[in-house]
Amino acid sequence: MEQELGQMEQRFAELIWQHAPVASGKLAAMTAEAFGWKKSTMYTMLKRLCKRGLFENEKGTVKACITREEYHLQKGKKVLAEGFGGSLPGFLTAFARHNRLNEQEIEALRLLIEEYEEGDKTV
Repeated sequence: MEQELGQMEQRFAELIWQHAPVASGKLAAMTAEAFGWKKSTMYTMLKRLCKRGLFENEKGTVKACITREEYHLQKGKKVLAEGFGGSLPGFLTAFARHNRLNEQEIEALRLLIEEYEEGDKTV
């Protein structure tokens, strides 16, 4: 991921992820309804996101090259690397100081750590 998406790029990407694969003509109609865009605006924005490697427009069908989750994972890794020296505990400490975790969140973290310690490194 070269750079973060702007607000409208993000909204457009979310629309594509929600409907992909989708015909580009149908996507143009959806963006006209959702954002008030002209067809040319949609194609300009799509071309920009395709150049960044998020999507591809192959024979009039728009497909995702990476999933929404993969995109957000890349963003999260960048935040960890730039803001916390790659330290997940550092991030969690800073987050927990300013955002009280509820019991469900604490239990979910405990389970995640237990699963990791038991050898399931895919969690």
